[in-house]
Order: sequence, then C-alpha cells, then structure tokens
Amino acid sequence: MSFRVQGLDPELFADLRGLPEVELAAKGVERVFVTEKPSAPCRITLDDAEVGESVLLLSYDHQPADTPYRQQGPIFVREQGKRFEGVDMVPPALARRTLSLRGFDARHTMIEAEMVEGADAKAMIDRFFRNPDVAYIHAHYARRGCFAAMVTRA
Repeated sequence: MSFRVQGLDPELFADLRGLPEVELAAKGVERVFVTEKPSAPCRITLDDAEVGESVLLLSYDHQPADTPYRQQGPIFVREQGKRFEGVDMVPPALARRTLSLRGFDARHTMIEAEMVEGADAKAMIDRFFRNPDVAYIHAHYARRGCFAAMVTRA
C-alpha cells in the first residue's frame, strides 16, 4: 500500500525566522546550535541539522483534535529548508532512529501502535494501512517520544 510522508509546512514558522533571541523567548521558542549529528531532527526537512547549524526548538500541536488523544510536544525546525515530500519513502531522520508508530482512525482515536526500527518502518506502515480504519499514522521518535511526522495514504 502506498503512503506519503510530508514535513511540516515551513510557512507555519515563517514569523519566527530570523527573530532575535529575546523575541523568540517571548513566544516560548529557543534557538539552539547543533553540536553533534544526529541530534536535531528537523520536522520540515525530515533530516538532521548539521553541526554548527541553528534550529528553533518550540512546542507544536501535532494532534490538535479535541479528543483524549490531543497532544503537543517539542520539535526542532530549521529556519531555512525545503519541505520533505516523499511517496513510499522513510525520510532520513526517521530511518536512522527507533520509531513509535501510532495509527489513528477518522475520529482521531488511536487504534494501532507499534515500535519499529526506522529502517524497517515501511513494512509496519504497510501493515497499519491494511487496516481500512487507519486514516493516518503519526511517527514519534521512541527515545524521547517527540512527534516526527505524519504518514498518510498516497
């Protein structure tokens, strides 16, 4: 079964680009300089930022539906970068980490959940989408539990 993975739309964060630290702090955002790779997976490019690069660390509502599964959490975004869009591809930042995949139905209720190595995620995504009730999948980085990306049917 074909699937699509997209990074977050960079326009969601356009108002943060280039702001001084004091203005970012007023919005609850921090600019972080990357000191090792892999350590800062960007949710726009779906790859790790390079050593010396700055990224923005902020809280993001990745499951905004008004259900018991509503969630928000910390994410890194690059201030510049092209949005990842791929079909039947596991993006680089996801492929190199252990993932928690969570399948949701159309009412935003979690109905599937498994852990998988990112390099093996394609098979688990295919298995989730064989369930016709799975409307979309959220991938989370298993170690810290942070939202990584949304996976939809292609």
